Amino acid sequence: MLPPVIAGVDGSDESLAAAEWAAREAVRRDRPLRLVHVWNWHPRQEDGEIATAAQRHLARRALHQAEDRIRRTCPAARIEDEQVQGPATAALLKTAEQADVLVLGSRGLSGFTGFLVGSVALGVVARATRPVVLVRAGEEGADEHLPDGRGNGSTRTRYRDVVLGIDLAHPCDEVIEFAFEEARLRGARLKVVHAWQQPSPIGLGPGDLGLVGSPERAEEWHGFLTAVLQVWRDKYPGVEVAETVTEGRPQSALLRAASGAGLLVVGRRITDRPAGPRIGPVAHAAIHHVGCPVAVVPHA
Repeated sequence: MLPPVIAGVDGSDESLAAAEWAAREAVRRDRPLRLVHVWNWHPRQEDGEIATAAQRHLARRALHQAEDRIRRTCPAARIEDEQVQGPATAALLKTAEQADVLVLGSRGLSGFTGFLVGSVALGVVARATRPVVLVRAGEEGADEHLPDGRGNGSTRTRYRDVVLGIDLAHPCDEVIEFAFEEARLRGARLKVVHAWQQPSPIGLGPGDLGLVGSPERAEEWHGFLTAVLQVWRDKYPGVEVAETVTEGRPQSALLRAASGAGLLVVGRRITDRPAGPRIGPVAHAAIHHVGCPVAVVPHA
């Protein structure tokens, strides 16, 4: 059986948006959609059978609310649901292991809502071994269509761009493939962005090209980007690719590129550092500041 697209549901506007986005994604991928509600994730000492029954009732109501919305907006989705006992981070991480993609609701700078509070949601993104997509309220259909812009009354539409942030110092196949596949599924353009910064003179070693100017260095990076993407262009010949190389901080470049996009794809390196998992500065900035859905793809 194919792994499902899974959406975390808690009854909030953000989780309903995530569920609807996940339903469209499941249809695109021809996968079942599984709605998951985590209950009893923060148990109180006085909890008993009555409290447990109440939590199950609230879970069922949240799941029914999401199911009703999906049946109205995305009737082609094949829906199943599940109630999972917490704590939330552990439960969602275990759930993510079964997922093709895990989709969660996000409030961006305002934090997360319901069972996706602060460290819980960030903990899932930082530790998940499968791609996690974060969706804000109102963004469930933002990956859909744009006018063609011809101004001639045409009804032809296209999908919003999929944007990929790429680190050419460590290009990762899992992240690149995820972005190309998302663009292919939508028939969307893929906009690939790499930001580079001038090296500090302190960090230059013997033979380093510290005097190479910005135009020459930008041209060099652009050639490298084209070479890295060529194998993926060959694998996905139907995907239109736009390459952008810019000087500056990657976080700022991605925020600009993701304006008006349907999806932003960034990577997260899996490490065994003693300090534990971390999201990384680029993914962290995207999660908190980008308005469109953000896919965080883990890679070795």
